[in-house]
Amino acid sequence: MIALVDCGTGEVEAVAASLEKLHAEYKISNNEIFICNADKIIFPGAGIASLAMRKLHLNNLFSALRMIKQPMLGIGLGMQLMCNFSTEGNVAALGIFPGRVEKFVSPKMHVPHRGWKSVELIKQSLLFNGITSGEKFYFEHSYYIPVDDYSTSISENGIPFSASIEYGKYFGVQFHPELSGQAGLTLLKNFVDL
Repeated sequence: MIALVDCGTGEVEAVAASLEKLHAEYKISNNEIFICNADKIIFPGAGIASLAMRKLHLNNLFSALRMIKQPMLGIGLGMQLMCNFSTEGNVAALGIFPGRVEKFVSPKMHVPHRGWKSVELIKQSLLFNGITSGEKFYFEHSYYIPVDDYSTSISENGIPFSASIEYGKYFGVQFHPELSGQAGLTLLKNFVDL
């Protein structure tokens, strides 16, 4: 059973619809006991980092998500909250990935960075089995994770940024696979099948 974490940040229903297309067993939950006992966790999100972190604390999910040993996929804001720190509201996040979330600020950058953008694979990742480097995924975000040792793919908005990151059983994608057509479904299926 997959726990689809609902901390009130949006995108949960869209991810649930994609999981239904894949015939994957899931349950939307903010219950720490259920989430800790699930086979896999998907942590989607959209919105403001500081508000999302407040909701995680209110639902006793901050410590629970930090202790998860099962495969976990963060999507959009969910991926950003898996890092150490976000400059959006200057909040400490979950610390699963040792990264810092920054804001797009250069005049060359679109804010928000929105639409179908190419994703270039820079490391092998089980999430991208059957997906070609250069495939387009749907993005919508104003903050990003710089490219680092945990980046498995990159995209660009004036500068390269992490489109996906990976550390052991922990995965994150900045784009929204639930809004990315067949390529997005393939990526979600790869996670479900881990």
